[in-house]
Amino acid sequence: ALTLFLLLGLNGLNAQDHLNHRARKFLIDYQDRVLFGKDAYNVKEYYTYFRVLETEDEYFDYYRKRHAYWKMYGLGLPDDILQKLYYKNALRILPSIDQSLFP
Repeated sequence: ALTLFLLLGLNGLNAQDHLNHRARKFLIDYQDRVLFGKDAYNVKEYYTYFRVLETEDEYFDYYRKRHAYWKMYGLGLPDDILQKLYYKNALRILPSIDQSLFP
């Protein structure tokens, strides 16, 4: 089975509301093939990423002004799908990860 490693580019993902619905459908349809990832670790940035994936908030600012001149919208993904994106899919495809580190 093909697994997709997805680095979520949120500044482009939520450019328009119709793309938001397509992104949500994609993540639901391919929930077993997607991993959440980011290219750099900056704690301040994760709040926005989690807000997009976890809430149904509407019309909020991206955390960097220079990358997005539009407002963002939450995808409101269900908890079971979020768990797969955040860690369960990684545990499945990378058996060397210590599963006791996760709920």
